[in-house]
Amino acid sequence: MSVPRLGNAQARAIFLARHGLGRASIGADAEAVIEGLGFVQIDSVSVVERAHHMILWARNPKYRPNDLDKIHARGAVFEHWTHDASVLPMASYPYWRLKFRRDEDGMAERWKRWQREGFEERLDTVLERVARHGAVMSQDLKEDGSAKKGTGWWDWHPSKTALEFLWRNGRLAVARREGFRKVYDLPERVIPSQILRSEVSESAVLAWACDAALVRLGVATSGEIAAFFALVRPKEAAIWCAQECAAGRLLEVDVEGADGQWKRAFARPETLAEHPEMSSRLRVLSPFDPALRDRKRAERLFGFHYRIEIFVPEKQRVYGYYVFPLMEGDRLVGRVDMKADRARDRLAVAAVWPEVGVAFGKQRLAKLEAELNRVAALAGVSEVVFAAGWLRAPMQRQA
Repeated sequence: MSVPRLGNAQARAIFLARHGLGRASIGADAEAVIEGLGFVQIDSVSVVERAHHMILWARNPKYRPNDLDKIHARGAVFEHWTHDASVLPMASYPYWRLKFRRDEDGMAERWKRWQREGFEERLDTVLERVARHGAVMSQDLKEDGSAKKGTGWWDWHPSKTALEFLWRNGRLAVARREGFRKVYDLPERVIPSQILRSEVSESAVLAWACDAALVRLGVATSGEIAAFFALVRPKEAAIWCAQECAAGRLLEVDVEGADGQWKRAFARPETLAEHPEMSSRLRVLSPFDPALRDRKRAERLFGFHYRIEIFVPEKQRVYGYYVFPLMEGDRLVGRVDMKADRARDRLAVAAVWPEVGVAFGKQRLAKLEAELNRVAALAGVSEVVFAAGWLRAPMQRQA
């Protein structure tokens, strides 16, 4: 039997539509968007606005940062770990108990090697402190002189490490954030009781996680399915795919990449009939947008090579410290280096680089201007200011 083929344009459209970047919306508010995406990665860098806010805003330009605080406060979402710190729909919490157990099994030894000596002796003390006296931030527990100075964000004092360990294994939860600092509390004070009482078998967790990932990816390899939530192991995802194929619920398909090469993947049979309409809007995306998080997948589908250069010495950067991808319809058409200069009440645009083969003519420049004005509103500044020579020549792919 021949293997069905899915052309590149259709594969991009299916993926983007399921990620809320097509013409149809995946939700009218932040809670619905997070449910549609499965998770939203949290990141502290705020060159324009923090990544989680930009991810939600890209799908709903009316979104504002305090919207996320509101839904967190009413118990609609919780914070935990996927491939990184993320905010997830509260209904996912019972499935995350598997991650709590698996993380705890491997963290203790890794963290002791990761300059965290002494935190294990603080676990019971920290947990008792929270139980007796209520929610805490790490600064409430800092031992005098315990943290090293000046070597970076990873210099956690033992009680901070204990808090993070207890959060990762599910014995604490994040109640809220204050100035981006986590506020930790007992799960029974944060997680709705009916959710906290819910138990799910390991086999049900694995099936849910694989299916939920494929729903959001549309077409994917077993490795991409496993990596989506980082909740199941690659071998477990491969077994699930084989079982679903044997049952006739899943098909092997060949998917065309942006370079014309074909790659074997999996899809539900009904997915092959989907031809979602794409939006014509030009959007600024966060570097951590879930549509781009898997860099290899993004490069295969869109021909878009992206690397964050925060940790690259300034003179060695190709584009800039924190550069935002530009998406138009189903194409990644460029990237923009910009910063919210709140002291001067402006969005300062240093440079825009079109992708190779993309021209920024009058119509596309008008779309860009409209989008940057929306970005300025999100950032809370009044005007957009362009540096001299801001529109650059396309750059060939960098290794």
